[in-house]
Amino acid sequence: MAATRVIVHGAAGRVGREVIAALTRDPETEPAGAVDTASRDSELPLPDGSGTIPYDTTLEGLLRRCQADVVVDFTVADACRAMVPVAASHGLHLVIGTTGLTDADLKAMSELSGKNGVGIVVAPNFALGAVLLNHLARLAARFFDYVDIFEAHHEAKIDAPSGTALKLARDIAAEGRFTRPEPQTEPLPGTRGGAYNGVSIHSSRMPGRMAHHEVVFGAPGQTLSLRHDTVSRESYMPGVLLAVKEVGKRRELVVGLESILGL
Repeated sequence: MAATRVIVHGAAGRVGREVIAALTRDPETEPAGAVDTASRDSELPLPDGSGTIPYDTTLEGLLRRCQADVVVDFTVADACRAMVPVAASHGLHLVIGTTGLTDADLKAMSELSGKNGVGIVVAPNFALGAVLLNHLARLAARFFDYVDIFEAHHEAKIDAPSGTALKLARDIAAEGRFTRPEPQTEPLPGTRGGAYNGVSIHSSRMPGRMAHHEVVFGAPGQTLSLRHDTVSRESYMPGVLLAVKEVGKRRELVVGLESILGL
């Protein structure tokens, strides 16, 4: 069986570099090309020293030089939403880890998937432990009245709250009704954090952290805490590779890895 050929969009980023290395190591996948606005060369050396792949500043330019099956995207929302129609129109399946996408973006992707017959997987977090955190939080949500989400990331993360925290809030809120106590006085506005249908979200940004998410449920006389810590971007790679291998079997938009993992 031929290896799945993959273009990495955002190849110069920290996650993009990890993706290329993971694709190189996996016998079922093959890096076919790389895209990044930081590109200054036409070829990108592979991390294992096995050769080079075509490198370009745009997907349109790259597709004149290589063929692929899947595009993996770890960029920013504006770059992602501009790239998706190009990839879909060329029959390329998509695996997207970019955060900051809106409901309107997801609707547009769903339409592009159906129109072009391609699979699109969008996941706010590819760490399998984070996916399980979301699954366990949904199970617990039916039994509690209060919930707070705490998330912490490095200081360079451009969005807050994280996409993972937002998905947690949406999925938890879909399972039950929650009470969000509001203070009678709030000398410092926003101290209670962001609010989503009774779910409070608190974000922290500082050096020394990568990605941490904790969900704390409360009920009279008890609390339940669920926490996931990402200490290396390598943790995302099993989920990315799984999505790369599965997305070609889909012809619709899939949000999150839960259905791919059978959860």
